[in-house]
Amino acid sequence: MINFFSKYKFIFYLFNFILIILYIFPGSLLGCFFYDDCRIQPQITGDFFISSNHFYAFFLLSIIGFFTYKNSNRLSILNIYLVLISIILEILHILIPERSFELSDLFGNLFGVLFFLIIQLFIFKNEKFKN
Repeated sequence: MINFFSKYKFIFYLFNFILIILYIFPGSLLGCFFYDDCRIQPQITGDFFISSNHFYAFFLLSIIGFFTYKNSNRLSILNIYLVLISIILEILHILIPERSFELSDLFGNLFGVLFFLIIQLFIFKNEKFKN
């Protein structure tokens, strides 16, 4: 599985591209597709303090990015990129019509990335412990 992602980096880039399109589209592109109403946002699970959809999206992006660049020296650059893109995409909602900046969405983005960064830390500590 790990070799699959590192061999086919276009999956990571495609997921990035799709996520950016979903974020900068005025309204909800998924709502237009599923409900024929661009004002309705499909919800995977209910929100608690953070937006669950945003958490899932950035957690999945982090997983795909990790498996894509695990054996590369660019992993630290990837981690910085993931944190920055999670902040920048949500701040862009201030400028995009039909979208609004929400702290719960921003925290969902950041917690999705940070949760996987913690998992990544445990993975590397476990690998060092085995050696």
